[in-house]
Parts: sequence; C-alpha cells; structure tokens
Amino acid sequence: MSLLRLENITKTYHLGEIDVPVLKGISFTVERGELVALMGASGSGKSTLMNLLGCLDRPTSGKYWLDGQEISSLSANDRALVRMAKLGFVFQSFNLLPRTTAVNNVLMPLDYSTKAPSIRTAVERAHEILERVGLGDRLEHVPSQMSGGQQQRVAIARSLINEPALLLADEPTGNLDSQTSVEILEMFQQLNAAGLTVMLVTHDPKVAAYADRVIRVVDGLIVEDDHGGRSIDVTRRDPKPKRERIDAVGATPAAHAAMVGAGESSISDGGGTMVAVRERTAAIAAKPAVAATIAAPAHSVRLGVAALFPAPLRTAATALRRNKMRSALTALGVIIGVGAVIAMVEISQGSRTSLMQTMATMGANTIMVRSGAAASGGISFGSGTLLTLTPGDSEEIEREASAVVATAPVVQIQGQVVYGNRNWIPMNVMGTTAPYLTIRDWEQMDEGEMFTDRDVRNANKVCVIGQTLVKELFDGQSPIGEDLRVKNVSLRVIGVLGRKGSNMMGMDQDDVLLAPWTTVKYRISDNSAAATEAAASSSTTSEVNSLNELYPGSTALYAEQSASQLANTPQPVRFTNVDQISVKARSAAEIPVAMDEITSILRQRHRIRFGQTDDFNLRDMSEMVKMMGSMSEMMGGLLMIVALISLVVGGVGIMNIMLVSVTERTREIGLRMAVGARSYHILRQFLIEAIVLCVFGGGIGILLGRAASYAVWLGLRWPVAASIPAIVGAFVVSATIGVAFGFYPAWKASRLDPIEALRYE
Repeated sequence: MSLLRLENITKTYHLGEIDVPVLKGISFTVERGELVALMGASGSGKSTLMNLLGCLDRPTSGKYWLDGQEISSLSANDRALVRMAKLGFVFQSFNLLPRTTAVNNVLMPLDYSTKAPSIRTAVERAHEILERVGLGDRLEHVPSQMSGGQQQRVAIARSLINEPALLLADEPTGNLDSQTSVEILEMFQQLNAAGLTVMLVTHDPKVAAYADRVIRVVDGLIVEDDHGGRSIDVTRRDPKPKRERIDAVGATPAAHAAMVGAGESSISDGGGTMVAVRERTAAIAAKPAVAATIAAPAHSVRLGVAALFPAPLRTAATALRRNKMRSALTALGVIIGVGAVIAMVEISQGSRTSLMQTMATMGANTIMVRSGAAASGGISFGSGTLLTLTPGDSEEIEREASAVVATAPVVQIQGQVVYGNRNWIPMNVMGTTAPYLTIRDWEQMDEGEMFTDRDVRNANKVCVIGQTLVKELFDGQSPIGEDLRVKNVSLRVIGVLGRKGSNMMGMDQDDVLLAPWTTVKYRISDNSAAATEAAASSSTTSEVNSLNELYPGSTALYAEQSASQLANTPQPVRFTNVDQISVKARSAAEIPVAMDEITSILRQRHRIRFGQTDDFNLRDMSEMVKMMGSMSEMMGGLLMIVALISLVVGGVGIMNIMLVSVTERTREIGLRMAVGARSYHILRQFLIEAIVLCVFGGGIGILLGRAASYAVWLGLRWPVAASIPAIVGAFVVSATIGVAFGFYPAWKASRLDPIEALRYE
C-alpha cells in the first residue's frame, strides 16, 4: 500500500472577493521508502502542497490519503494527531526553542504524544538520536551556542523522536553553507536507507539531485515526475548509481567528486538540463545509519528533579524561566495584592481578637439583673430605685437556671479609702461573693486570695483590692495583711486582683475594692437594724410605721443596746435587698435561654401576675458584642475590598503580559502545533503558565503579608493574628486569578493557525 496518494488536489485562497487558485489538480503517489524531491520556484505552489502533505492545511477539493487514512476531511485536532503520529518536520530556519537545551528541544514532540514513553526512556532516546546525528557533546547546549549545521541536526533529531513514517524537509539547506549542506543531505540519505520515507521541498536543483525522484511543480501543476534520478543504496560498500552522466567537456568522475566536495552536487550539460553526479558513496556507506537504532538506548541517564513533575508543568516552568525578569514583574502585581490581603486580614483579625478579649474582660457572657424603677406621682426615680432583689434571688437563679454557671449578689457604695496618710476614692467599692471573680473572668490573683463564703456569712472585715489601689495607697508595695479604712470601717487586705486594664468605655477596671456583701451592707453602708431604728425613732407619729416596730407602744423586754454594741453586732433588717445580681451564662449562645429562665424564676419569686410589669431589668453584653463585632467586620471588609482591587489590577497585568507573550511566541506556538500539539494543549500550556505565575506570586505574597503584619506589630504594637483561612484563600484566589485572566490569552493562542504562526516574524 502506498504511503501517500493524492487525487486531484486543489487549493484556492479567498482574498476578500478575489479567489486565488494555488493548486490546480495535483495527483501523485509516493511509495514507502522513497526519497522524493518536491521542487519548484517561489510562487509555484510547492509550499502550499507541503502544508497539505504535512496536514497543516486542508485542500479545497480532492482526496489525500496518508498511510491508508483519508486526511482531507479531518478536523484541525485530528490532523494534529496525524502529524504527531506519522509526520516529522525539518524547517529551513530550524525553529528551535530559544534558551532551551538540545535535549529538551528534541523531547518537545513527546509532550503531545498519545503513546509517550516514560521520562527516563524519552531522555535516553533523545540522547541516542543526538549522538547518532553527531551531537553527543552538545546535549546541554542551547541554540545560541551551536552553529547552523548543529541546529539543523537538532531539528532532524526532533523530527525523529516520534519515529515518523514520513519526514518532510522544507528547504533544509537554505541557511547552511555548502559543506554543511552536503552533510545534512547525506544524513537524509542515511535516514532513507534505513527505511524512512523522506520528502525534500526545495527550489534548488542541487538539493533535488540527492533524491531518487523529483516532482516539479509549476503554477500549481505537476509538470514533471522524474523517476530516473540517482539512487544510492547506503547499505552497500560500493553502490552504483542508476544513471551517471558526464558533461560535454568530458569531466571525469574524480573531477565531479572534487566538485561535490567543494559544494557542487550537479552540473549542467550542453542543453542546460541538470544531471546527477557521482557522490562520495564510500564515505556515506562508511557512516552508520542515523535511524537504524533510534529505539535502542545505549546507556541510562540521570534525571533531575524536574522529571518528577508532569510534562505540561515542566513546559510552563521552562517557558517562564526563559523570561525571568518578565515573569517576576508579571507576578509582582499578584505578590502585592496577596500580601496586602494577608496583612489586612491579619491586622483586622488581630483587632477583632483584641476587641473580643477586651469585651471578655467585662464579662462577655455576663447578665446583669437590676432592680426596677420606683415611681411616685408619675415621676420615675430610675433603674435600681425599687428595692426588690434579694440574695435569695441570686441563690435561686443559680440553683434553678440550667443555662447559668454562677451568680453573685452585688452591693455598691461610694466612699473614700484611707491608708496611713494616703487616701483615694476608688471607682467601685463593691460587696459581693467569691463567684463574682468567676463571673468576671478575673480568677487570676496577683497575690493573696479571695475571701470565702464564711467571710460573707460572718460579715468579716476583709477585702481584696485592684492594682490601682496598690499603686495609689501602697506605692507599689505588697498590701497583704495591711489594714485600710472605708468610711471609718477598718478592712484587712487579704488579696490583690490581677491586672484587668480599661474596659470598652475607657474606665479603669483595676480601680476597685471588693469585700463581702454583708460587710458592705451592714458595716459600711449603715443599712443595719440600729440605723433603721434610729431613723424610725426620729420620725413623727404621723409617719408610716416601720418594719422594726411590729408592735407599737409595747414595752421593751430587754435593755436598749448602746451605740458601740449596735455597731459591733449589726442586725439585718427584715427585708435585705441588694443592688444587683451578676449572672454568668454557660456560653454566649445560651444567653437568651438564661435570660428567659431568670425572668421566669424572678416573676415567680416576686409574685408578679400575668400582664404585670417586671420589677427588675436584665442587661447583657451580647448587643455590645454584636455591635463591636459588626463594626470590626465592616472595617475588615473595607480593607479586604481595597486589597482585592490590587489583586484585580495584578490580574489585568497578567492578562496583558500573557497577550504579549502570545505575540512574542507565535512561532513557537506554530512549531508546537506542527509537531502534534492540539488546541487544548496550547490552551492548557498558557493557562498553566498563568496559574504558576499567580500561585508563585501568591506564595511570595503570603510571606510578604506575614512579614508586613509582623512589622506592624513590632513597630506600632497593633494586635495581629495569623489566619489560616486567609492563607488558604490567598492560594485559591491566586489560582482563580490565573484561570480568569489567563484564559483569554490562552484561548487566543489555541486559535492560531499553525501555518500563519510559523510564518510570523
């Protein structure tokens, strides 16, 4: 079966409204193992015919069979598969990838092969072919380090890597000197002698003389198909040419050989017809066939780390490495954008965390239960003036409410604290119980210990103080065991609270004195039985009877106590109230449940009927937490938007550079398509390049953002917090930008016509 068969092939180009016929009915057949020269002058249509034979273009009409497969009706991608599997190209201008080693240039067609061998086998095969073409010592050289002949040998080796059935050589000696041209043409003869079908496309009769068959094309028609050319069998030591002519002046074969050695491969007879001459057949026969042992690697090779990555990723990395500065500048926009995102997120996250910690110092899960407002004559006296809360309420809430962790009654007063010759009016003088520190997340004591429930029951004169009182009254010295006075009541300091700092309103939380609520209630605030009786005795008979005078006008059974006895043994009034009750919920999420339970318990204890107004108020920190959290999120979102804008700008820069890259690498794209790359290969390659740039820029940007946030913390002491979601998101955003902004340049590259791309200057 013939390798090539063309039947009435035509090709017409449409230039606007004008039709330009180039091929006007081409028909011929090429058998396997032939060495054919397709010869014609410029404009004769030979290049168009070569494009059709190489499956780079489709005919306007006619049929084309290659190795038994009809080609003329195939799609572009199907033709690319044929080129990859059955064709090899050798171009006049070599078309090697710049700044790419000889081995990698030869390996390039295997990136698109459907039956590509392992990377080790592929590299061994490339080394073997390069050694066969005489470049064993130039494996790692780039094109700029090689001569024209060496570059053409690399191109020949590249065309052989996929073991094609047909080798197409387009003006293979057009850019070479005479001696190198002879060597290259001899190499084609060796390939043909090894069984490879070779077609030389040329306008030079000297090159055509090396072929066994010459097909001459003139004005889109075959005018001559000469099967009588010289044929050389390189498998014999002393081959005989089919025809040997001597010019009219009687030149000898030795003279012809000398002319060939000087670069003259044909002469003109008296009629001007180009005739074949004797070649240096002995020298050709002495050389090993180039393609004879292509598939037999001679030795193993060492593979680098790059071999561990897929071919598309290696190709993209190589392309980016060839333009280091441009790649770095392209990634700079993404680096700045991602760095800004990371820095903004970490600063925002740190601010939010610091805000939440500050809120926690005030008791993020705290619920304040306060008395209701008393009213008289339509005038309300404000929250806390209606004395309805009792210590029993606190105990009942802790016992009955499932969403509550701890409760503590609180009595507040204002008064001067005196120690020696120093005095200070603290912001808070509070009477409470030991669980109060748990409620306020203030369990860490700087020194000493908290008073106990026994101290509360016995109204012991003890207290714990904050850091501000230590500074103001004790000049920073340890106050443990010292006595201070509050409203002339002596209290012994048994503990110092840990530092709390300012709250959200800027109030100093360390400016506080805590004592048992019974001590504050009965010893310091004058709310005792004696004080109540004194107030009752001073009232007139027209006043309402007090609770202590249960039986007016009765005779006292015991002697009246003195003032000192009353002060030392205070008796609580019948109804003991507290100013407020501090409650800690199990979590912030359970605050609404806890508030419902507290409301239900207090309404029941205070005997409030359905429809009546509560005589207490509940306040929690959740609204403030939500408000501050919302503000923090809003500021963080604004900062994020600003940072994302820089990412978009970086993406636009990537698109711009990728478009420039497509323009600069048009010939490379055409070359890749010629050796078998389908459109999706080109699309994938440029997308991967864009993604690699963005991911690389994202990685550098993350490091830059972390460094920037650390510098902010180091220099300004602003709170920062690392955010794993932000880091992961940065990688995702980087890859997304690579896909989004790299798709159009990649798509544009994949739509290029291989013929136009190869001709692009």
